[in-house]
Amino acid sequence: MTRWVIHVDESPIPLERWWRYLPNWLKRFLAIRGGRAKNHHGKGMFGFTVFLLWESMVFLSFIFTYVALRLTHSQNWLPPGVSGSKLSTFVIINTVVLLSSSFVIQPAENALKHHQLNKFRWLWLMTICMGSYFLIGQGIEWSQLGFRSTTGLVGSTFYVLTGFHDLHVINGVILQIIMLFRSLIPGNYNKDHFGASATTLFWHFVDIVWVFLFSILYLWQA
Repeated sequence: MTRWVIHVDESPIPLERWWRYLPNWLKRFLAIRGGRAKNHHGKGMFGFTVFLLWESMVFLSFIFTYVALRLTHSQNWLPPGVSGSKLSTFVIINTVVLLSSSFVIQPAENALKHHQLNKFRWLWLMTICMGSYFLIGQGIEWSQLGFRSTTGLVGSTFYVLTGFHDLHVINGVILQIIMLFRSLIPGNYNKDHFGASATTLFWHFVDIVWVFLFSILYLWQA
């Protein structure tokens, strides 16, 4: 007979009293109300959410630095002969593909919850392709830009922001590939799918960050 270990909630913040008022999507990220030792999904998601909050601080520091430099060097932001990044149809399509992938990966995770493995695999594979398409598009755009990372502030800040984001996209695609191969292991997702849920949350984070980067790097230039 399996004996379960019960974790007691010892949080200094009395979240229990507000638990019933929280939406279901938020409850999954809060490690409260104790729980069984083997039911680590909620606690894992809470820890991963804390990690993403830290990542958000890093991106926010880069974004605020960019805005501050842009405002304080408005007169000499673009060196002579350099037009900066441009909002083109190519960039818009690339952005739409990346942001649309969030509406593909979420149904994929939902399919996994209901043990619909084939649906999960096809939607998950589609997300991988969309993320890869974005990365290839970024590489093409970089090769066509009229400036490099050494071209003043406009070059260094653009490549730091987009490059750091692309690293996250690469990590997201790698994680998706790992989760896809794990779905091929018989019974792997029968009891828990924390890896797929964490990867989905990470991908949503990557897409949200790109909305901010797209706004300051392209729309501000338009």
